[in-house]
Amino acid sequence: MTPALPPVSQDLVDFAVSVAREAGELTLELFRSPGMDVEGKDDGSPVTIADRRAERLLRERISSAYPNDSIVGEEEGDQIGDSGRTWIVDPIDGTVSFIQGVPLYGNLVALEDVHGPAVGVINIPALDECIWAGRGLGCYANGVPTRVRDREDLNGAFIVTSGVDYWGSAARMDPLIKGGALIRTWGDSYGYVLVATGRADAMVDPIVNRWDVAPMLTILPEAGGIFTDMAGNITAEGGDAIATNLALHNGLLAMVGR
Repeated sequence: MTPALPPVSQDLVDFAVSVAREAGELTLELFRSPGMDVEGKDDGSPVTIADRRAERLLRERISSAYPNDSIVGEEEGDQIGDSGRTWIVDPIDGTVSFIQGVPLYGNLVALEDVHGPAVGVINIPALDECIWAGRGLGCYANGVPTRVRDREDLNGAFIVTSGVDYWGSAARMDPLIKGGALIRTWGDSYGYVLVATGRADAMVDPIVNRWDVAPMLTILPEAGGIFTDMAGNITAEGGDAIATNLALHNGLLAMVGR
């Protein structure tokens, strides 16, 4: 039997939750602001002053508290430390939702240490929902323990995804539809919130970056579920993702996996 990894310090979890919520408050000050400038990045995705200010805040808070830790984020270059710990931040996951005034965007903070994924936080500030988990400490929604749903049958399963356009071809969804799944597009990090809190059975994400899903590597296992890429690897760097419970995972991979 593989020995259990040591639990992460509660102090690190509390810090991650605190800074994610602080970033959320900053973004709320700019949410639905008329005339906000939107720029296009090299990859064609949008970025706003709220994204940049929130990431700067997160980096400053982390660097001040843990100056030897590495930091990886969406909007700025990597900061390399020598502590063996890396923070991964996404200041606004769902910038398109943010720009459109849709309250389903999130602020993401994750921590990886020498043992692997250690802390994950998804803060949905406009809904006042915050999901967090620490390795060996469980998963919580606004302080209340939470678990994934225990459904075993994909027929009737409630599946969310970030957007139909990300699938490339609608035919890729056919196995899910013919299998009786109910598909909704409450996407980005909010889809993972729904899975971790038992309000959806699975999140299927055809296109992701590391910072989009790094918190899920801690959140889903601590909520009794599983997070992998579409090849079945437990990683945030596979370019796509599936989050669900253990009973549904293999069936989903068979239908939509690589």
